Amino acid sequence: MPKVLIGDKLSPAAVEIFHARGIETITKTGLNTEELITEIPEYDGLVVRSACKPNADVIAAAKNLKVIGRAGIGVDNIDIKAATAKGVVVMNTPFGNAITTAEHAIAMMFAAARQIPAANAETQEGKWPKSGYMGTEVSYKTLGLIGCGNIGSRVAERAIGLKMKLRELSVDAKFSFVLIDKVNGRVFAASTALSSPLALGHATDGAFQRPTAARSRGFRVDT
Repeated sequence: MPKVLIGDKLSPAAVEIFHARGIETITKTGLNTEELITEIPEYDGLVVRSACKPNADVIAAAKNLKVIGRAGIGVDNIDIKAATAKGVVVMNTPFGNAITTAEHAIAMMFAAARQIPAANAETQEGKWPKSGYMGTEVSYKTLGLIGCGNIGSRVAERAIGLKMKLRELSVDAKFSFVLIDKVNGRVFAASTALSSPLALGHATDGAFQRPTAARSRGFRVDT
């Protein structure tokens, strides 16, 4: 029977899927690198979220490991290069929380447009800043969407429902930093609000420098 180590807290419903398919699971969360190295050799699979970090040393010790599953989108906590070199498949669940994240981006946009955090802080201090935080409507404003993948496309759907105009830019691994900055400058300058639902990678790390982002006419929401 295949054996899977669950290295981070996982929904019981997700664990039951393994059991229904005849896969044994052992849940051990909070393991540090040394403990994970000691534990991993007997397992065929490893399930992580973001806290458990299977680095090159962990993967080297995993003599039976065939797959690492990320219950979520980002895989930056997994040494993909080391896993690939050893023939270990790395999988994620890119659609798992796409809707939740898109809705959160819209919620954050409303919070920024209506200055809710600042108004709430002053209200909690016993003030009543009624006229100081008028905010702005998002309808008929322009949303600059940097990245239009699983999450970005859902942000776009919801923005359209709010009667917003869109300026979209898809970013892939072949996008150079120079081109990103050049195109971003046009998107930023035309946008009242910005959302950048991008995974961190070599094509996106450092792509949004402060001088470039400052060209926007409104506020920015990172997702």
